[in-house]
Amino acid sequence: MFDIKWIRENPDKFDEGMIARAHDVRASSLIALDDERRAHIAKLQDAQTRRNAASKEIGAAMGKGDKDHAEALKSEVGEIKQLIQEGEEAERRLDSTLMDAMSTIPNLPLDDVPVGTDESANKLHHQRGSKPDISNAKEHFELGEALGQMDFETAAKLSGSRFVLLSGGLARLERALGQFMLDLHTQEHGYAEVSPPLLVRDEALFGTGQLPKFSEDLFHTDEGRWLIPTAEVPLTNIVRESIIEGDYLPRRYTALTHCFRSEAGSAGKDTRGMLRQHQFSKVELVSVTRPEESMAELERMLECAEAVLKKLNLHFRTIVLCTGDMGFGARKTYDIEVWLPGQNSYREISSCSVCGDFQARRMNARYRLEDGKSLGHVHTLNGSGVAVGRALIAVMENYQNPDGSITIPDCLVSYMNGQTKIEKSE
Repeated sequence: MFDIKWIRENPDKFDEGMIARAHDVRASSLIALDDERRAHIAKLQDAQTRRNAASKEIGAAMGKGDKDHAEALKSEVGEIKQLIQEGEEAERRLDSTLMDAMSTIPNLPLDDVPVGTDESANKLHHQRGSKPDISNAKEHFELGEALGQMDFETAAKLSGSRFVLLSGGLARLERALGQFMLDLHTQEHGYAEVSPPLLVRDEALFGTGQLPKFSEDLFHTDEGRWLIPTAEVPLTNIVRESIIEGDYLPRRYTALTHCFRSEAGSAGKDTRGMLRQHQFSKVELVSVTRPEESMAELERMLECAEAVLKKLNLHFRTIVLCTGDMGFGARKTYDIEVWLPGQNSYREISSCSVCGDFQARRMNARYRLEDGKSLGHVHTLNGSGVAVGRALIAVMENYQNPDGSITIPDCLVSYMNGQTKIEKSE
């Protein structure tokens, strides 16, 4: 969410950012809405001033015995009162119109973000390791179905398409991956573990930017709550409507949760396998910082997410997303793409973003400055640390053996109770 005062003071910078993000709103249209709102408020203030003056004049007229003038003034006060009541309703409508317009505007990209309309303009930042040499590599669903531990047909009977039923060693491997990531981020990276609600209210999704623009991507319950698309939503909203003492920043949270997405608009994409599911597990990272610390925190968060893949010994590359490929609330985003031998391609497994004060303004999340009196909006960041389902896919495809079994990465053996290989179910 933007501050309209900032837009009025920086119209050219705002327009440059919107052009870079291929968004058609311009500062002039928002300023026009604000001008209309301000002019209306000024009229109401004038009316209020006149009502107060007229009320005093009534007393003076009555004191002079001028009843006719007093009655005329009373009539005027009544009319002004009615005008103010109607005007206050109009003010609420004007406020709402401006708020609605502001709430659907994406965040401004940072100056070093590459400009482009789609992923073709993304830039390689760095890569780690090399592609494994696997002859006739199979995709994860081929491996999982052959093992008898990845069942899409039964899941479809239960829930429809884009669900999976894991069993045996693969179910345990998925669990092991999530626990390994949580332990890594809490014990080595300093994140505080949280077990948040999976159902949230409208206000929480508005705060992180999913509402109102992206409601079709979410699952909504009959009682008015929403299933979370990512733990970013409840974790970031922990500081909603709060004033945090500056000494308590940064705050770092992590959670392993199920996530739920409707995958609206993804018809025909990744229809086979686990890459694009309605329900999946993910370890999320969220940081809340002072403004001057947020860019360094982004680099730190990226290192924390990359550490997962390094310990799993998976080849990956890190990409800087262009302006047209970034998420709604991001100012800069790194995507980590893991190599999948079965697909012979890189696929996103983590996305780490800095949002500046964009979400904080929507949540009214502030901190106390060093003077002990002034308040400022915090900066927020979020990242996957990492997507558990996609990590499972990556491990399966990168650790597959010619006989169809899956070798367990060394860092996960203890989480698998010493098991070193997943083989076909009897």
